[in-house]
Amino acid sequence: DTYQYQIPYNLLSIDRISAMSIPAVSRCRNLICNTVAAMELKLELKRTDEYLPKLPWMDQPSLNQPYAVTMAYTVDSLLFFGVAYWEITEVYADNGYPARFNWVANSRVIPRYNKTNTFIEGYQVDGAPRPMSGIGSLVTFQSMTDGLLQVGARVLTSALDLDRASSVAASTPMATGVLKNTGADLGESEVQGLLAAWRNARNNRSTAYLTSTLEFQPVAFSPKDMMLNEAKQYMATEIARLCNVPAYYISADMNNSMVYANLQDERRQFVSLTLQSFISAIEQRLSMNDITPSTQKICIDLDSGFLRANPTERLAVIEKMLALGLITVQDAMAMEELSPNGSASDAIDIQ
Repeated sequence: DTYQYQIPYNLLSIDRISAMSIPAVSRCRNLICNTVAAMELKLELKRTDEYLPKLPWMDQPSLNQPYAVTMAYTVDSLLFFGVAYWEITEVYADNGYPARFNWVANSRVIPRYNKTNTFIEGYQVDGAPRPMSGIGSLVTFQSMTDGLLQVGARVLTSALDLDRASSVAASTPMATGVLKNTGADLGESEVQGLLAAWRNARNNRSTAYLTSTLEFQPVAFSPKDMMLNEAKQYMATEIARLCNVPAYYISADMNNSMVYANLQDERRQFVSLTLQSFISAIEQRLSMNDITPSTQKICIDLDSGFLRANPTERLAVIEKMLALGLITVQDAMAMEELSPNGSASDAIDIQ
């Protein structure tokens, strides 16, 4: 199936749930996955790029969930694990091509390798072996890079440690310290009683009392001294780099001075530098001969929403194309998703 080694889910040093608890990771994930999920699939002829009628599964791969959900979690798996899985649930009777799919969580899948760990001979889902073709088999989407949980384990672990330190600092507003006695030594029972009274005062957020021979000396840095805010900002920038997302997209780059001419330029750059690797991985896998005939290809329509120009720009382009005779009025109306002009008999009678 592949020569790309896939680290088993249970051998990863950090899990997806922990990673998603980091705000910067959650923001990057949502930007990438939800943006791609909003883009539609289209079917084209390879030779001419002519649009063909879409297959039913292209609008809803799974009968159990909307297209956007299936696509979002497919990209999610590519981002975190470097590989995503679809299970074939139906096939066309006339040609055997897949007709429906289900997204399968990576935690349910175990690859079975050959003796040299260079080739996948099969898969198990929930502990049961799966066929390599037909109903029940898996379609694997391979990312162009290793998963975030693998390559970013050190950074993500540091971000979690930083978050725990912030939580401790927030739950302990008074710095940890020692009570220094400059007078006569106290007995063990007196020391324990003094510490208990001091601890109780701290827990109840009340005022503690010290004699003239006792002094409280902090031994821990305050949150300000520890520069927790600055450290969090740095970790957010590191996570943005790991996810290949511009730091200012997640408010991590406070000194960003980049100015875009318009929103379209900014979005095109985001697609080119961040989303394209996921888009290509999905397009090329769905265009392989076991899913799509060799004369056809499946593409993700970038212009369907995210990169769609504003109405003024679109109409200017359409006007020029009409003047050059490149399209008809009906083509132009279809491009703008307008209903064609029809007779009264074409109208739908709604009672």
